[in-house]
Amino acid sequence: MKKILILPLFFCLFSPLWADVSPKPEMEFSFIYQTQDKPAIDPLHSEQIQCEDNQCMESKPLGVYGLQKLYCRPDGCFSIAYAYDNYQKLIVSFADGSTKESNVFASPNTLRARFNVYVQDDGLQVELSPEQADSRAWSRKDAWFSLALILILELLAATAYLSYNQKSFTILYSVGIANLLTTAVSWLILAKYVKETAFLWIFCLLTETLIVRLMNYRKISLKESFMLSLATNVTSYSLGMIISFMLAPLFF
Repeated sequence: MKKILILPLFFCLFSPLWADVSPKPEMEFSFIYQTQDKPAIDPLHSEQIQCEDNQCMESKPLGVYGLQKLYCRPDGCFSIAYAYDNYQKLIVSFADGSTKESNVFASPNTLRARFNVYVQDDGLQVELSPEQADSRAWSRKDAWFSLALILILELLAATAYLSYNQKSFTILYSVGIANLLTTAVSWLILAKYVKETAFLWIFCLLTETLIVRLMNYRKISLKESFMLSLATNVTSYSLGMIISFMLAPLFF
């Protein structure tokens, strides 16, 4: 029993390794122009800088690392990271050839946050928005990609587990339902209020255990339901990280 309890703790301690297929820290930037001209953003030459201190004495680009990068459109930007440093800064290029640098701002204490970027003549002023991040974030390609990958991997892992333990394959439908429910709650609700992906992993593990158990009360015990959920979650978050990291450049 101790070994069973140690496994979730192990994955919590090394959560950045498997956070690729769960909701990741995100920042949404809404641009508000306080200048006469309103040039479009140049996505190819704009970047987000990570800073260790509030003076940005030690800094590095957010860069492109799997799904991690700054995504920009002509009228706005958002970024995804496996983990943000304590402070951030934007350097944005515009279609008129100008480049503006922002103030250093603190990283949020939630997975998903929204910022207002005030475009001024002499630079950018970034402030945390009182509004919540766009609730439609789940509809982006990375959200659907993550959902599909999690579902496929967990159903394959569940099939292998049920086959090995000679359990009914009708349990698979409850695994799929539990996965869809926990993923939706994680993306749409919990990601607004928590910062650690480890909490979301534990939530999914325990909630899926209970759902599978309740939907198959006569087919599987609570212990077996837990072991099934542990096997599916470990599979999706370990293999999912590798697969999504490799495929991300092809889709995003």
